[in-house]
Formats: sequence, C-alpha cells, structure tokens
Amino acid sequence: MRFSFGLALSIMVVAGAALDRVGRAEDKASREAVKLERLTWSQLQKRLANPQAKYTLVDAWSTTCGPCKENFPHLVDMHRKYGPKGLAVISLSLDDPADKAAVAEAEKFLREKKAAFTNVLLDENFGEGFDKLNINAIPAVFVFGPDGKEVKRFTMDDPNNQFTYDEVEKAVAALLGVKP
Repeated sequence: MRFSFGLALSIMVVAGAALDRVGRAEDKASREAVKLERLTWSQLQKRLANPQAKYTLVDAWSTTCGPCKENFPHLVDMHRKYGPKGLAVISLSLDDPADKAAVAEAEKFLREKKAAFTNVLLDENFGEGFDKLNINAIPAVFVFGPDGKEVKRFTMDDPNNQFTYDEVEKAVAALLGVKP
C-alpha cells in the first residue's frame, strides 16, 4: 500500500485544526468556570453559612504575596480531593479592588491555576480585609462550619508557629472524617 505525502499532510492539518478547536474550547470553559466575584465583608459572611457544605475553607491571599501564590495549588488540590466529601472552598483575594491591574492579575492567576471554585475579591477599602479577618499577614486559612462560625484558623501571625498547607489538609481531612 502506498501512502502519499500529500495525504499525510492533509491528515496532519485536519488533526491539528481539530486539536486547536479542542484547546480553544477548553480555554473558554476554563475562563467561564473561573470567576472573581466582588463581595463586601457582610456579603461574604452570609456566604460562609452554607448548610450544603460540611465545612468551608477560606484561603486569604493576594497577587503580591509570593508564599500565597506558591501555596495556591494546595488549595486547588484540596478542592478536588475534598469537595466531593463536603468541603466548599473559597479563595479570598485581598488585592486592592480599586487597582484594575491588580484585579486583572488576580483573574489571570486564578485562570492559570484552574481555580474552578468560589473566588472572591474583598470589595472593601484596601487593607480592611486584614482587620476583618483579625490577621497581620497572609497567607491565612480559615475553616468555617455550616453555620458560618469559624472552626479553625491558620495564620502567619506568630513567627514561632507558622502553618503549612499539609497541616491544613490534615485538619480538614480530620474534620471530614477521611484520610488525607
């Protein structure tokens, strides 16, 4: 059987176009699935009371925080692993809501990380998020029960007691009654 170069080239072009369409469709789905929603502190608090979830994990971060961005994949992983077991995940950006470039950078970062869960930009005066959360540094992680009450917090406030995302995962798994 003879195979012509022209036929092979045609097959490659058609296959490449099909893969390109699939890639564009995946990119579009990723953009649509990842949103950054502006909420005030009181609106966020209402969301924390979530009877559909056993627990809600809130990760406070910003685009200017290197450790926040470095550890963000852990949050995505916990959503994937524990979402079906009753964990709701919220990423809480403490970027300046008035800084369009920072907001655009946050949206881009969330899309790149495929953060297809609730992503909130705290729509308050810049810096107020630290006061509202009663923290001095980020990253910071909070676990809330279905009633919206804080169950556990992990902060960087005590220099002698810095948390890791492995510790967060172990605590979440224990609360959910599953193995990490």
